[in-house]
Amino acid sequence: MGQKILIVEDNELNLKLFCDLLRAHGYAAEPVRDGREAIARARDFAPDLVVMDIQMPHVSGLELIEQMKMDGELMTTPIMAVTAYAAKGDEERIRDAGAEGYVSKPISVLKFVEAVRELLAGTTDGQAPDKENAAPEPDAGSGGEAVESKLDSGSNPG
Repeated sequence: MGQKILIVEDNELNLKLFCDLLRAHGYAAEPVRDGREAIARARDFAPDLVVMDIQMPHVSGLELIEQMKMDGELMTTPIMAVTAYAAKGDEERIRDAGAEGYVSKPISVLKFVEAVRELLAGTTDGQAPDKENAAPEPDAGSGGEAVESKLDSGSNPG
């Protein structure tokens, strides 16, 4: 397995699609459905990257980003916010909270994977995930659009 990515997302469909997509590209994806569990799970899992929704019940992604960036074990772990929370100025607020990356929903599969690769290139040993076990890159006819069309804000705006 490749580099480890913690996925913090309360929408079950989006969580499954993120995990499936990242695993298909050779990453070890660990799902977290509740933001209240994210810090403890991140400490246990020691991810190379955290992909996080911003609008979640109980604790917001912005709060989690700030908590992770103040945590001695997690402060250097890059965070990519993935959210439908995309009003003017929101990307700046998300980055100011400490997120190194930002992708708005509905996502482009190729842009999402590229953003993950770019953030991981600056961590650990900078190596790409295990290409031997990875699925081929989605192209115009490989079904990438189906994932893209499903992975949107859904019934949860976050």
